[in-house]
Amino acid sequence: MGSLVRGLTVVLAMAAVSCGGREERRAVKLDDLTPKLEAELVSRYGEAQRSRIQRGLKQAAAFWRESDGDRAAFEQFVRRNFYGEKAALDALFERTQALFEKLDGHMNEIQIAFRRQLDLDLGPVLPFDEIFAGYDPAAHITDDLFNNKLAFTVLLNFPLTTLEERLKDGPSWTRRQWAEARLAQRFRRRVPADVNLEIAQATARSEQYIAEYNLWMHHVLDSEGRRLFPPKMRLLSHWNLRDQIKAEYAEKDGLPRQRLIAQVMEHIVRQTIPKAVINNPRLDWVPASNAVRVSEVKDYDLPAEGAPEASNAPEPDTRYEMLLGNFRALKRVDPYSPSAPTHIARMFDEVRELPEARVRQMFEQVLSSPLLGKVAALIERRLGRPLDPFDIWYNGFRPRGKYTEAQLDEITRKRYPTPEAYHQDMPRMFRQLGFSPERAEYLAKNIVVEPARGSGHAWGAQMREAPARLRTRVPPGGMDYKGFNIAVHEMGHNVEQTFSLKDVDYWFLAGVPNTAFTEAVAFVFQANDLALLGLEKETPDAVALKTLNDYWATCEIAAVALVDMDVWRWMYEHPNATPRELKEAVLRIAAEVWNRYYAPVFKQRDVVLLAVYSHMIQSNLYLPDYPIGHLIAHQLDEHMRKVGKIGPEIERVTRQGDISPDLWMQGATGAPVGAEALLSATERALKSIEGAAGR
Repeated sequence: MGSLVRGLTVVLAMAAVSCGGREERRAVKLDDLTPKLEAELVSRYGEAQRSRIQRGLKQAAAFWRESDGDRAAFEQFVRRNFYGEKAALDALFERTQALFEKLDGHMNEIQIAFRRQLDLDLGPVLPFDEIFAGYDPAAHITDDLFNNKLAFTVLLNFPLTTLEERLKDGPSWTRRQWAEARLAQRFRRRVPADVNLEIAQATARSEQYIAEYNLWMHHVLDSEGRRLFPPKMRLLSHWNLRDQIKAEYAEKDGLPRQRLIAQVMEHIVRQTIPKAVINNPRLDWVPASNAVRVSEVKDYDLPAEGAPEASNAPEPDTRYEMLLGNFRALKRVDPYSPSAPTHIARMFDEVRELPEARVRQMFEQVLSSPLLGKVAALIERRLGRPLDPFDIWYNGFRPRGKYTEAQLDEITRKRYPTPEAYHQDMPRMFRQLGFSPERAEYLAKNIVVEPARGSGHAWGAQMREAPARLRTRVPPGGMDYKGFNIAVHEMGHNVEQTFSLKDVDYWFLAGVPNTAFTEAVAFVFQANDLALLGLEKETPDAVALKTLNDYWATCEIAAVALVDMDVWRWMYEHPNATPRELKEAVLRIAAEVWNRYYAPVFKQRDVVLLAVYSHMIQSNLYLPDYPIGHLIAHQLDEHMRKVGKIGPEIERVTRQGDISPDLWMQGATGAPVGAEALLSATERALKSIEGAAGR
């Protein structure tokens, strides 16, 4: 702890941090005062409290500024607010826990309400809707809690731990000790409200940009001017574009459509896509030549407007302007986070609690395995053609390959014409996954289903009386299969969000260790989507194919995550870059990652498709959570296959709450987070499939 406290003290005392023209924030010199206070408190509460007193004094002193008061004010504060008796300390912990649940819970509900028009498919988004969505009602909370000294009370009484301490000592901690650690972590930084508000605004802008990034595929023509896609098909980038590529593997004539979508993706990444064709069915676009013309086909119901201009002027690097906006807003946190002085460090060391080097090593372990070439060769044999770059999204291992997209759409549209219909069927789906009838009803009552404007997402509650929210796209004709697949994924998030909030013993431990864990639970649900439709039964061959699908999907998203990680490192090295310079860097990095891992397998170089993910633009280094989530999901899936039903095990493991990642995984499956289980299973699956082919 000493090095952390010294770092905080040095950074805050060295010089001021100027923010938005506000007055400098200076630390107060307290080093010579704390020994006196330590001796006084030890005399009052006993020698056994010395280490706790030392730590609390250093933590509180590290954040104390001139605006908080002079030396005398600090001295008075410490005498009044250090709690050395168990009953008083318990009261502080319990009341803080109860009140913070109300505070965070209601702030969360306000944010949900303010973002409602932006997030849900409720009609046009007007300029004032964007203002509401960009407002973060909780942006000032940390400022307020430092200003009224409640944050200092927490820091004086509870331990602010390092990642090293949590990884080393956490396995021996009690649940209460973990809860205290999570309480103190809330105040590990003192970020001004104006910085938090700028981050919220930048994030809202990028999310809105992505949410409206649709392509009307009936108006995307091949090089011969043919319409390969049906009328009214509107695909959101990148989610629906990628999922349409996956769907086409079940179609005999799907290859030309896959290649056309890949051309669209490349235009998006390179920012050569004509700005006029984005979310615009009034124009036809030929990606091969980048030609644009006024469409003679009307397959849309939009408000009348003047004749559209058939311009192929490119989108002016808006994609990378959005990413830069998020980067610069988040970088403003750096001076207030000396223990994790970059967004990269904060995401890995504080949010994921998995060091970046370890995460990178896991991804490289998966991608560098000889299994990549072996699985690619199997895919090539199954396709009967050389691999195309878009085959990173090969979907033929999944049983859905037996069904056309149209067949699946017909089933889901009939079953789920509205979000309400999906919600009504949730108890049945939960029962099918092994939950008892009582727990199935409990989950359904605590999840609200709403129509998403974008592809879909899950939004958890932060107080026990509030529901989790499942958002999925439901067009007027009913939920298509893509929407159902996403809905099942988000439903997995909601189940985790419900159990890890409402059924955890301490509210400060609500949640899971990091986002990868909730993604893992969502992946487990998503892998059962066809079973929930009554279209899949598990056999040994099906298990082997599912493992190969897991491995191939993990490779793809691990490569995407490496691109995301390297892009963030580049931005920190070039903080004053222009959108065009950032674009060129992203293209170079995407090609480098491709060439390192995929070029030897695909026999094609300099492919940039790994940079198409919309998360890179709006979600700020979120992508590494997906491959980590795949690795965790596979470990969970293998464990649950051994024990039987999914439901009871999901409930058991999610109720562990927010402890360290490896500790959570050991409690769930008996092994820490890693790639070994997936790699071993993939090797067995290959032998099984090859053996079946030889029989």
